[in-house]
Amino acid sequence: MNTRVIKLDPLNIDIQKLSVAAEALKLGKIVAFPTETVYGLGANALNSAAVEQIFKAKGRPSDNPLIVHIADKDKVKELTESIPEKAAVLMDKLWPGPLTLVMKKSSVIPQIITAGLETVAVRMPEHPVARELIRLAGIPVAAPSANVSGKPSTTTAQHVLDDLDGKIEMVVDAGSSRVGLESTVLDVTVEPPVLLRPGGVTPGQIEKYIGPIDIDKTILGKINSENIPKSPGMKYTHYSPKAHVVIVKGEDLKKQTEKILELADSNKKEGKKVGVCATLQTQEAYRGYETISVGDRNKPETIAASLFSILREFDDRGVDIILAESVDDHEVGLAIMNRMVKAAGYDIVYA
Repeated sequence: MNTRVIKLDPLNIDIQKLSVAAEALKLGKIVAFPTETVYGLGANALNSAAVEQIFKAKGRPSDNPLIVHIADKDKVKELTESIPEKAAVLMDKLWPGPLTLVMKKSSVIPQIITAGLETVAVRMPEHPVARELIRLAGIPVAAPSANVSGKPSTTTAQHVLDDLDGKIEMVVDAGSSRVGLESTVLDVTVEPPVLLRPGGVTPGQIEKYIGPIDIDKTILGKINSENIPKSPGMKYTHYSPKAHVVIVKGEDLKKQTEKILELADSNKKEGKKVGVCATLQTQEAYRGYETISVGDRNKPETIAASLFSILREFDDRGVDIILAESVDDHEVGLAIMNRMVKAAGYDIVYA
């Protein structure tokens, strides 16, 4: 079976075409679709058998909970036991958008969605195609990123096909994802709320509306193997290309660059093909290596938008090792570094 591709213009959605994908979801099929963050792999969230196909297609561990996507804020009442006051404020101010809220689940949510937890993660995407698809299907849609589990997430329909062609019913192609990193996940069942995964909505944006939040220590560190992850993306190694990733941190950019060149030289002498994940400010320093600029340090959102596609491009170039510069882990940078340290399996070298 080849995966069917439905191409759409997000600014002028062909409802008839999109209805085909919505009907497939209603019939218990799995469908990849665009969101503003990354492409999602969707199934009817209330149908355990349909959701099970997501885990099978991705090779996803069953202890990794899924996010439930909705098109209408009123649907939250059906999916949760109650809506905390701070959650209601954030839903009003930051939905639709790249923010997922973890709340106490209602009885309609199957255990397979929550990995046995008593909480459910819910989000209302900003992408018009995603929202219209969910609205047409008339069901909440469970959707992790549409990639093979552990690999970099998908930000184009072609990335989805590279990983899952023949394993899923169809993919809705509406161009590249704008944000490029998965949604921010905030646990609002505790006080203060806890940031479980950084993403397109920054801690500062959240605190502007509800005051201080805590940040889970596993965001830039390792999750305890005995703990069940409360959010997707909390596992030890995640978002990883085939090549080994090493992150280089330093007091300043000059020291980072010097260390990367030193490591690049030594790996090259060992016969390895070296890739360097540089920034606009430093790319010229790494001539002679497979160098790709991930974006502008002064505009971290450009780095977020291209990170996963560039990790995939390094695989296409057949590099053995990727040496990556670190960025300031503040606001958007926190989300970038969270993905990078997990892609590297916490292999960090200090200049």
